Amino acid sequence: MTDEAIFAISLGVTLLGLVISWGVYRRRGAGTGLRGAALSLVPLAAAMTGVTEFFVDLAFSPVKWAGVAVAGLAVVLYMASGAMMSRRAASGGGGGGTQAAEGGRRKPAGRSGKKKDAVEGPAPGGDPEMAEIEKILRDRGIS
Repeated sequence: MTDEAIFAISLGVTLLGLVISWGVYRRRGAGTGLRGAALSLVPLAAAMTGVTEFFVDLAFSPVKWAGVAVAGLAVVLYMASGAMMSRRAASGGGGGGTQAAEGGRRKPAGRSGKKKDAVEGPAPGGDPEMAEIEKILRDRGIS
């Protein structure tokens, strides 16, 4: 596709979007109309900066599709590693061999006793937040 054709299509889409945004402005107010106008200007900006050419080339280039697939794989792997790391942090593991060397027990950090108003652990299979809410309700005489 030529640059002129891309620019003409983008200009047409932008003008159509601005007309629709004007109608939205009249019906729903300035905030919604301005948001529509902002989104309507995106195709024209993309054509003027050359981003549209990238997407036109992307549609017909297997090498660029492979690049998008590799980028997608990188995002999936990054998200999976974040989930694995948060799961490990939530379970208290992270030291790996240090727990085995200490006999499976970890020393508590800070004070060793329970607070007076500490919430009892959740019922088996229960939610710790629900246990806290139940304790607050019991303290206020609500069952």
